[in-house]
Amino acid sequence: MEIRLPQLAEGADSGTVVNLAVSVGDRLEKNQTILEMENEKAVAPIPSPAAGRVVKVHVKEGDTISAGRLLVTLSESGEEAEDPKRKPKAKRGKQAGQTGREKAKKGRQEEEETREAAQGASREETDEPGYRPAAGSGAPPPASPSVRKLAREMGLDLTRVRGSASGGRITPEDVRRHLQRLQEAAARKGGAQAAAGEPAAPAPEPMDFSRWGKVTRRPLTPTRRTIARRMQAAWETIPHVTQFDEADVTGLMALKKKHEDVYRNRQAPLTLTAFLFKALPPILKQYPVFNASLDEASNELVLKQYVHLGVAVDTDKGLLAPVIRDADKKSLVELCQALRETAERARDHRLPPDALKGSGFTVSNQGGIGGGHFTPIIKKPETAILGAGRAAERPVVRQGAVTLRVILPLALSYDHRVIDGADAARFITALVRALETFPESEVAL
Repeated sequence: MEIRLPQLAEGADSGTVVNLAVSVGDRLEKNQTILEMENEKAVAPIPSPAAGRVVKVHVKEGDTISAGRLLVTLSESGEEAEDPKRKPKAKRGKQAGQTGREKAKKGRQEEEETREAAQGASREETDEPGYRPAAGSGAPPPASPSVRKLAREMGLDLTRVRGSASGGRITPEDVRRHLQRLQEAAARKGGAQAAAGEPAAPAPEPMDFSRWGKVTRRPLTPTRRTIARRMQAAWETIPHVTQFDEADVTGLMALKKKHEDVYRNRQAPLTLTAFLFKALPPILKQYPVFNASLDEASNELVLKQYVHLGVAVDTDKGLLAPVIRDADKKSLVELCQALRETAERARDHRLPPDALKGSGFTVSNQGGIGGGHFTPIIKKPETAILGAGRAAERPVVRQGAVTLRVILPLALSYDHRVIDGADAARFITALVRALETFPESEVAL
């Protein structure tokens, strides 16, 4: 029985094997974890749909796998598992050896042909005219191992390549033609940029930093690559403006100190992030453009009737932003519990892929680490994000006298395509007022 990677949630049908939980000879029970796959910003366990003994493992840690990839082969009849340390039996004489050498030679020739075709090709993929890319059927497109390996190294999506051989099998010549179209598309794009007076983006130049001293190179993890790609896309496509303000949270901190023991007993740490999550929903309903997304395909602004808030969580794999759904329907203690549980799952890599999607507004609180004002980058396709710094005592003037107050720095980054500065000023002013007049009735249990 062949166990393949199933179709998972939308956008989560591929990833990297970060932990292999089985080996040849193991008895695998139904729903037992085969491996853990890191996708986007989450690590998801992949369970077995059936029981049996592991005859062969087809993947290893570090492999990039997609829906339909063969993971393990099981035996239900108890046949002997393939021992990777045991030497294979000799094949039938000279003819078998010659066949093996011919296959290896052919594989090397295919790989060399494909590698030559890849030289100088753009990684931006364009579909062949009149060809509809394969839908997510769960089965990878047919191609030789050498073609498939090189496609992974190049970041080439084989589902967008039309196979000309029998059964739609993709040959080196098919890849060569596809790469030629990519080169032509890149040339047309460069020409259009030149005609518009836009300089083409220079290719990154390799640098030998070891010339100046000892260095250590560490590959970027899949999570970090995803974060980098999304941050760059957000920064390049969204015109960011950041509105700064400060809230006097002296009274709020007094409420926190008064009630935090009761909250702690309910496994609900009372934090400034929780107060922000309680204060934000009414303001987002008053100014719905901050709880919206710009649909660039239709040039429409999507105003959301729900209030799902993202929260930035610092983990050993990078910054994640899981979602607290229906924050407007939760009490303060429920928000505290949800924030604690979500942060724990994020740091333990137990978030399902859907937990990182669907937010309409995100909060990034750096107060636990330190620092003041900063300029957070909007989580696309949202239109705004709130950054909070460390609340600290500062001397301020109140009624003509200098006094110590606890001041919270706030920074609201917004998409200037759909939000004007006046609306941003109104939004953050309303938030400051809500924090400074937070009623004890919302805190007391």
